[in-house]
Amino acid sequence: MRITSLAAALCLASGPLLAQEVDLPSQLTWTAYGTGSAGYNQSVAIGAALQEANGVNLRVLPGKNDIARTEPLRQGKVQFSANGVGGSFMAQEGVFQFGAENWGPQPVRVLAANNGGAVGLSLAVAAEACEKAGKPGCEGFEYSDLKGMRVAYVKGAPALNVNNEAYLAYGGLTWDDVEIVEFGGFGDSWAGMIDGSVDAAFASTNSGRAYEAASGPRGVYWPPIDPNNAEGLKRMQDIAPFFSPMTAVVGATIDGTDGTPTAGYAYPVLMTYASQDADLTYNMTKAMHVYFDGYDGNAPGIGGWALDKQNFQWVAPYHEGAIRYYQEAGVWTDEAQAHNDNLIARQAALMKAWEELKTEGPDNWEEAWDAKRREALEAGGFDVVF
Repeated sequence: MRITSLAAALCLASGPLLAQEVDLPSQLTWTAYGTGSAGYNQSVAIGAALQEANGVNLRVLPGKNDIARTEPLRQGKVQFSANGVGGSFMAQEGVFQFGAENWGPQPVRVLAANNGGAVGLSLAVAAEACEKAGKPGCEGFEYSDLKGMRVAYVKGAPALNVNNEAYLAYGGLTWDDVEIVEFGGFGDSWAGMIDGSVDAAFASTNSGRAYEAASGPRGVYWPPIDPNNAEGLKRMQDIAPFFSPMTAVVGATIDGTDGTPTAGYAYPVLMTYASQDADLTYNMTKAMHVYFDGYDGNAPGIGGWALDKQNFQWVAPYHEGAIRYYQEAGVWTDEAQAHNDNLIARQAALMKAWEELKTEGPDNWEEAWDAKRREALEAGGFDVVF
């Protein structure tokens, strides 16, 4: 398997540098979403490939929410995280839970991301709940039909909650139009989908939790996103600019079909902090691609980690060690570097504004940070989101 993986990497890179051994410590630790999530399942599959090819023991620590996954990284207790848009983009922006006084804008850095385009990230509905809207079998059920229903809200998980808000917005709804049911973690929200305590919860379509729920008595349904619904998409992207319409072909109730029209973004995102050792980050990035054949196909949707699916102009910057690998692979461009430099400058502007506000010591931190953040972004010529 190792020879096959190295050969595949060499074919992609056409360069002698990638034939060198991957130099990783014998023990690595990542955080990921809880057991049963797509991020956790893929991390375990990657860990098995690292063990077989390089003798590396990858320990995956499950976290219930974005804060739980990012805190060990901030403290230096883990080297990397298979995170989502919350622990990467929202942490960088210092918004939602990351806007609390003990957090602030984080110097996050990306190594690689799953951009498979086969997996949707969607607000799922228990098929049983469609009957509440008078649409048994979910025929014709749309997000607007969630009005008055119970929708999951995961404490400490801004990404999940903003995603749900974006899907509600697509349907012309807000949180005020639904009954909020709070949960302590992602897995808990899906336990609620199974036991009947909630009608809708967010997940990647290939999440183990979604497959579990689909096989249960309540079932699972993914309401469609119409790529031609310009007004609905604008409402959605005003809340969550990282979403794009796509057709999911991998997932619970989707496998073996022509697919389901929904929306998505990169997930999981393998990330770390800017301070992480560049050589370690270089080798971790290299391992993700050199050993790709060793884990491809071993978890639903895992093929999106392939080198040719990487997006080097995403919403969070890449680590210098990762960039070194991509330069050797011949896929890093001047445009990618300019985009990366701009994102790092954005982070610097946000972190400077944060430190200035801490010195000022305002009484209403949330309101003051919202204004200070907007001011800093506008002054730097950066897009204002959230």
